Amino acid sequence: MAVEMLAERDISHLLGAVPHLVQLPRPQMWLDYDAEADVLYVHFAEKPVSTHSDMREDGIILDYENDRLVGLTVLDASQR
Repeated sequence: MAVEMLAERDISHLLGAVPHLVQLPRPQMWLDYDAEADVLYVHFAEKPVSTHSDMREDGIILDYENDRLVGLTVLDASQR
């Protein structure tokens, strides 16, 4: 089994995000990043089902299952 090592700078970036992540209202989340499209997907359920979405003016798309936030999509993620 191959183990991918994180560079020290990658660990520093991750640790810099920790104070923000622990303040989110959900204790679990799943992250996916599409480098080609520069889009970050954040899910608050392992397999979210979205019934509707709202796009904010800042390029963030909020995904809801009825009235419950189940995820968000961050456009131009690397530019934020």
